[in-house]
Amino acid sequence: MIKKAPSKTEAKTDTKSKKNKEVLSLPEISEADISVLNRLYDVVQSRKGTDPSVSHSARLLSRGTYKIAQKFGEEAVECLIEAVAGRKDLLIGESADVLYHLIVLWVDAGITPDQVWAELQRREGTSGIAEKAARSKTTKSVKE
Repeated sequence: MIKKAPSKTEAKTDTKSKKNKEVLSLPEISEADISVLNRLYDVVQSRKGTDPSVSHSARLLSRGTYKIAQKFGEEAVECLIEAVAGRKDLLIGESADVLYHLIVLWVDAGITPDQVWAELQRREGTSGIAEKAARSKTTKSVKE
């Protein structure tokens, strides 16, 4: 028996469903992975209000939100540069820097990792396209 090739419509549908499955199937994060970020958060939190000459985290926090955000942006750009350049070893280091500076932003803003993990869990199983569309509607109604 000869199998008929799928039509263009069938092929597009099949491709879309494969893409959606990729988006919806998130790898499980082990407790060990999360605990590293939680411990880092605890360290940064403990540095809040301490001597800026002794701790980099304390120094960043003492400089205020604008400087923390600026440093986070610089690290994010460095991360993007390494990704585009294809330098995986340097991308790993820059990614760690981005995560650290993001955590400093969380501490400054009074956000806990558990709040972020809960938001990620809330989004789990939702297509990124659908989630973004829902966010756009909410943003529009808030602006009006």
